[in-house]
Amino acid sequence: SSVGMGAAVIFVMICATAITYPVYRLLEHFGIEYLKTVAFILVIAMFVQLVEIVMKKMMPPLYKALGVYLITTNCAVLGVTIGNIDNGYNFLQSLTNALGTGLAFTLALLLFSGVRARIENCDFPETFKGVPATLIAASIVSLSFMGFSGII
Repeated sequence: SSVGMGAAVIFVMICATAITYPVYRLLEHFGIEYLKTVAFILVIAMFVQLVEIVMKKMMPPLYKALGVYLITTNCAVLGVTIGNIDNGYNFLQSLTNALGTGLAFTLALLLFSGVRARIENCDFPETFKGVPATLIAASIVSLSFMGFSGII
């Protein structure tokens, strides 16, 4: 499921970036760039719905496994598209940033699912099963990423 979700997020990030970049230039041309958030949300929602429809039709087990979670990635995609504009990236740089961010998102999902699976299989009190185990896994993964702080 992590790889499937990661692939879906990469697809949505790249497609949304490819569309939002010229949309922003069009908004900028007419002097209404303050509408970028609304325009970007509409574009991203369209691609997420497209991915959900395709997954539901072509990969029902993956669609059932992911359920509503694909919708939750809209914030990450919006952050990438707005970040591309705010950082002044050109079209190619924007696409590269979207690809890199999508790959990093996939890596984080894989690490998180691996840690969570290990924690779920451990023998610990019943009160820690379920959501508490997920929070413990999230804290372990976040600590592992803290090791990268200060590199750049």
